[in-house]
Amino acid sequence: MQTLFIIVVGILILLAITDLIVGVSNDAVNFLVSAIGSKAAPFRVIMIIASLGVIVGATFSSGMMEIARKGIFHPELFTFSDIMIIFLAVMLTDVILLDIFNTLGFPTSTTVSIVFELLGSAVAIALMLVLKNDQAYSQISEYINTTSAFMIISGILLSVIVAFTIGAVVQYLSRLLFSFNTKKTYKYYGALWGGIAITAITYFILIKGLKGSSFAGKDTDIYKYVTNHTMLILLYSFVAWSIILALLQFLIKINILKFIVIVGTFALAMAFAGNDLVNFIGVPLAGLSSYQEWAANGFPEQGLMMSKLADPVSTPTLLLLIAGIIMVITLWVSKKAKSVTKTSLDLSRQDEGDERFGSSAVSRGLVRTAVNASKFFDRITPAVVKKFTEKRFEREEDTDKKEHKSFDLIRASVNLMVAGILISIGTSFKLPLSTTYVTFMVAMGTSLADNAWGRESAVYRVSGVLSVIGGWFITAIVAFTAAFIFALAMYWGTYYAILGILLLAAFSVYKSQLSHKKRTGTEKSKETGKEQEELSVQKQCSFNIIEILSSVSDIYERTIDFFQKEKRKKLKKTYLHQKAISKKSKKLKDNVFKTVESFSEDIIDSAPFYVQVLELLREITHALHFIVKPTFDHLNNNHKPFSEVQFKELNSMSSKLMKLCNIIIDAVKKDDFGDMEYILEIQKDLMAFIDQSGKNQIKRIKNKEVGTRNSMLFMNLLSETKNISLYTVNLFKSQRDFILT
Repeated sequence: MQTLFIIVVGILILLAITDLIVGVSNDAVNFLVSAIGSKAAPFRVIMIIASLGVIVGATFSSGMMEIARKGIFHPELFTFSDIMIIFLAVMLTDVILLDIFNTLGFPTSTTVSIVFELLGSAVAIALMLVLKNDQAYSQISEYINTTSAFMIISGILLSVIVAFTIGAVVQYLSRLLFSFNTKKTYKYYGALWGGIAITAITYFILIKGLKGSSFAGKDTDIYKYVTNHTMLILLYSFVAWSIILALLQFLIKINILKFIVIVGTFALAMAFAGNDLVNFIGVPLAGLSSYQEWAANGFPEQGLMMSKLADPVSTPTLLLLIAGIIMVITLWVSKKAKSVTKTSLDLSRQDEGDERFGSSAVSRGLVRTAVNASKFFDRITPAVVKKFTEKRFEREEDTDKKEHKSFDLIRASVNLMVAGILISIGTSFKLPLSTTYVTFMVAMGTSLADNAWGRESAVYRVSGVLSVIGGWFITAIVAFTAAFIFALAMYWGTYYAILGILLLAAFSVYKSQLSHKKRTGTEKSKETGKEQEELSVQKQCSFNIIEILSSVSDIYERTIDFFQKEKRKKLKKTYLHQKAISKKSKKLKDNVFKTVESFSEDIIDSAPFYVQVLELLREITHALHFIVKPTFDHLNNNHKPFSEVQFKELNSMSSKLMKLCNIIIDAVKKDDFGDMEYILEIQKDLMAFIDQSGKNQIKRIKNKEVGTRNSMLFMNLLSETKNISLYTVNLFKSQRDFILT
C-alpha cells in the first residue's frame, strides 16, 4: 500500500510540472496580448517585464493553495486513501480534458476545469461514503463545502459579466477623456490618469495580495502596517506616481501611455501567477501534504481522516519560486507563448478583416436588437451630446503603416489595468477566477465601447464571445462528469482502475494527435433524382434552359431590389429559391450520363454539346449562389448598406443582364439562333459596364469612401455577374450546336 501511494504522489508531481508547462503555454497570451497588440515595447522587453511579474506573482499565491485543500470539500470527513483518489482523478481528468479540448480547438479554462474536477471527484467519493455508511443521499452535501464551492462557481460566472461591463464602462469614459487623438490629450491628463491606474494596481495587488503571500502573511508587521495605513499609502502613491509621471513626460518626453501598458503587463502577469498557480500545482501539493501527514502517523492501514488539510497552509517560498521559474522558462521557450493568440486580437481589433468566427442566429438577433436600440437612443439624444461624443470617437488615420496595431495604447492600458485589478480582487478573496475569461471579457468590453464592433464585424464578434462563454459551460459539465466517473472507477477498481485510466490518458493524447493530423473537410453528399418526363431530348434540354435561366434572371433582379430596400425576409425567401434552382441544376448534371446512355444513334454525335449545356447551367446557378448568399449574409448580419451611387450601378448592371437573359430565353423558345452578333454586342456592352464599375469601386476604396466588407461584396457581385454573362452566352452557343448538329 505504501509503495502504491508513493507512486501516486510521484504521478501527481509529474502532472504538476506538465500542467505548469501546458497551462502557461496556453494562458501566457492573456497578459501579453495587450502589450504586443498595441506595440507598446519591443517583444523582448515585454517578455522580460512579464517574466518578472510571474516570479513576483508566484510568491503571492500561497493563500490560494487552500482552494485545492478545503475550498471544495471538507477534508476532515475523508480518509487519506479517499483524498488521494480525489486528487488523482482530478489530475488525470485534467490531462485528458485539456488535451481533447486543445485538439478540437475549443476554448477552455484551466480554472474552470480544476474547480469542477475537484467538485466532481469529491461528490463521487462522498456518494460512496454515504452508501457505505448507510446514510441518506441528502447527506452528500455535508461532505462538500457548499458555501465555498458556491462562492467560487458564482465568482467565476459573475466575473464574465463584471469583466465585460467594467471593461466597457472604463474604456468608454477613458475614450471620452482622451479621444483617439491621444497625442494632444494625454499631455494634459496622462499623468493624473496614470497615477490613478497605478495606485489602483498598488492597492489591489500589493496591499490586498500581501495577506496571501508566503513571506508577509496576516501576522507579520509588514501586513499590519500596510493595513493600518492603507489610505495614507494610497494618497502618497497617487501623488508620487502623478508627479513622477509628469516629470518623466515633460523632462524626458517619455510616453506615459506606453509606461502604463508596461506596468500593466507586469501587474497582469503578477495577478495571473498569483491566481492561476493553484490550478497547476495546488492539487499535487495538497496530495504531497496528505502523504506527509499519513507518513507522520506511521502509515496506518485503517483510514486516517485528513483533518490536517483544513488547517491554514503556507506554501514554502522556495517551492513557489521553483514553480514561477518553470513558468518563466516555458514563457520564453514555448512556441505558443511566443505568438499572440488570434482569438482575443481577432475579436477586439479596431480594423476590419477576416473574422475567426462565423455568425449565428443568436448573434444576429443580439446585433439586430442593439442596432434598433442604437437608433432609438440616437433619436432621443440631444444634438449637442451626440456631436461631442462623435468628435471624441473620431479615429485618427494610422500614419505608421510599417507598424500596424490591433488597437491603441489607451485601450491596451485599460485592458491590462481592469483585468489585473479584477483578478487581484478575486485573489484577495481567494476566488480562483478564470484569468482567461476575465482578460478575454475585459478585452471584449473595451472593444465594444471603442466602437470596434461596427456593423461590418459585430455579428462575428458577438458570435465569438458566445462561443467562448459556451465553452465555459461545456468545460464545467465535462470536467465534473469525467472526474466523477474516474473517481468511482478508482474507488472500486483500485490498482487496476488507476492503471487503466493512466493508459487511457496516454492513449487519449496519442489518439488526439493522430486525429488532429487526419482531420479533413466535410464529405460531399450526393443527391439522387428521378429522370424527367419523356420528352425529346432537345425539347427537354430547351425546357431546362428556359426554366433555370428565367429563374436566375428573376432571382438576380429580386436580390438587388430587396437588398437595396433592406427587406431581409424577402431576400431570405429569394435565397431559398436560389438553393432550390441550384439543387435542380446539380441533379441534372449528376444524371447527365444516364441521359446520354438513352440517346438514339441519330443524335449521339451532339451528346458533347448536351453535356456542355448542363455543365454551363450548373456554373450559372453556382455563380448566382455567390451573389445571393453573400448579399443575404451582408444584410442579415446588419452590415452597412451600399451607397446610392453603388446601387445605381448595380441596377444598371441588372437591367443589362436581364436584357441579355431575356433575348437568349426567347431565342431558345423559338429555336432561333440567328441573332448571335446582337447577343455578343449586348454582352460586350455589359462587360464594359462591369469593368467601369470595378474602376469606380477602386476609386472609392482609394478615397476611403467604403469599408472592407462593402468592397468585398461589391467586387464579388461584379465578378459573378461577369461569370453569369459569359456562361449564358456560351450556354446559348452550346444549345445552338446541340440542336443544329
